[in-house]
Amino acid sequence: MSQADHVDRVLVLGRGGAGKSVLAQALGAKIDAEVIELDKVFWNDALEPLTTDEWSDRQRVLAQESRWVMDGDLGPYDVLEPRLRRADTVVVLDLPLVLCAWRAWRRGRERRDFWAWTLRWRSQSRPRILGAVGDVAPDAELVILTNRRAVERWLSHLDV
Repeated sequence: MSQADHVDRVLVLGRGGAGKSVLAQALGAKIDAEVIELDKVFWNDALEPLTTDEWSDRQRVLAQESRWVMDGDLGPYDVLEPRLRRADTVVVLDLPLVLCAWRAWRRGRERRDFWAWTLRWRSQSRPRILGAVGDVAPDAELVILTNRRAVERWLSHLDV
């Protein structure tokens, strides 16, 4: 099976400032799939999160579609299982902390919990994500990209 035969439901995960939204938009255009920015679904206007049950239910509904790119890593608030169960591809952006912090700082103010999560992402969130992929979505293609050039190369070589 070639990549083009199974890149229909893609998760894009990574620390804050990694470029998840930019990659998701480019990927959605390339594979002609809806891009769902999970930050816009998860947080209300007061930046309060959904409950765990509400978040799981909302993801199950979103993931039922046949083609999508879901962009978002909600760190300690996240429940990955509902979207992992439907994903055929999981892209993890593991870019350098300095680059991510610079991008996040440039885009605007962030809460203290965002910065704590961003700083600890590689030691705390990344192992949890990789474990969940192995447990819940062992047949999904796992793509780990560690620099901007790798992101560009992966996207350009995606055969669709």
